[in-house]
Amino acid sequence: MDKIIEKKKWTTRKILMITGIAAFVFFIIFLLFIRDKSSKLYIDKNQVTIATVLEDKFQEFIPVDGVVYPKNTVYIDAIQGGVVEAVYVEDGAILEKGDTILKLLNTAMELNFMEQETRMLAEMNNLQNTLLALEQNKYLRQKEIVQLEYQIDSYKLDFERKKQLYQESVVSTKEFEDAEREFEFTLKQLNISLKLQKLDSISGAAQSKNIKNSLTRMNDNLKLLRKNMENAYVKAPVNGKLSSFSAEIGETKSSGEHLGQIDMPDGFKLRSNIDERYISRVFIGQDAEFDFDRHNYQLHIGKIYTDVTGGSFQVDMFFDSIAPVSVKRGQTIQLRLKFSGETDAIIVKRGGFFQETGGNWIYIVDPSESFATKRKIRINRQNTNFYEVMEGLQPGEKVIVSSYDSFGDKDKLIFR
Repeated sequence: MDKIIEKKKWTTRKILMITGIAAFVFFIIFLLFIRDKSSKLYIDKNQVTIATVLEDKFQEFIPVDGVVYPKNTVYIDAIQGGVVEAVYVEDGAILEKGDTILKLLNTAMELNFMEQETRMLAEMNNLQNTLLALEQNKYLRQKEIVQLEYQIDSYKLDFERKKQLYQESVVSTKEFEDAEREFEFTLKQLNISLKLQKLDSISGAAQSKNIKNSLTRMNDNLKLLRKNMENAYVKAPVNGKLSSFSAEIGETKSSGEHLGQIDMPDGFKLRSNIDERYISRVFIGQDAEFDFDRHNYQLHIGKIYTDVTGGSFQVDMFFDSIAPVSVKRGQTIQLRLKFSGETDAIIVKRGGFFQETGGNWIYIVDPSESFATKRKIRINRQNTNFYEVMEGLQPGEKVIVSSYDSFGDKDKLIFR
């Protein structure tokens, strides 16, 4: 008798079919919703630089090169032109004020000086003779008055004597009148002489004053003329070290030509070229610093040259205290020009990533350190070592700071 064989509900074929369909559906869901769609790039971890985000003190500054110059320099120019006749010192010599540096020969000027000196001395001699004549005239007038006063005394006695004798009828009327006339005539002469003396005194005083003023001016002119001749000898105006000096015997130097300079031994300053982008942020008194011989030296900007040449402008920086002893003129020192004081900030180490991202994003390393992903950030200030991060990073996170040039625009970097 045949048995009825019941058909199995879950056959192997059916189970495999359902499993396949389920796997296919899951694969579709995975592709559409679950899988990581970001672009990836596999890189060698050893080829990138990873830095930790820090919370620390931050100060904005830029590096600039400062060239050492003497703090004060006196320039030496040729006041008059001429041929170099003698050179007494060499470049680099230590000079004291008044030391002769060189002598210039100018024959035409020497001849002109002798002519002017002769003419001025003759004029001064004439003026002095005129002044002497005025003095002599004053004494001659005084002598005249003294003589008249003496005569008046004599005529007065004679007149009074004859007047008495005339009253006694001893002398004639003619003798009395002659004595009276002589006495009155002499009085009139004295009166005229006194008036002339007064006029001579007023006129002589004015003339004497003018002559003395003229003599003073001529003496000053003569001194100036002689001083101009002394300019043939170029001398050190101050104590210091002679530099930038070059002169050879027989060489012609023009009037006003720069001959050299004297660096005064009262310290140094640093002259720096600064990019014109910072011209609005640079001011008198702004601080700078540098490290030298294991010491830190502080400076401040004392002078700003606002002329922009070749995309930069210059400033002079002066030491707040004593300059390093071992620095030399012309030496170049790297400075840190400060734009702010120290403040607390979140900072990240400088690196090549900034050139590709502009500081707008960075690769954040996952805590597993197996991959890194993009994240938007905002960078504010910077110095030679760090960027100040305003948004997007937290202290302790790790980021890739080396160049992103070979990463393209990948969203995720997977370390091998």
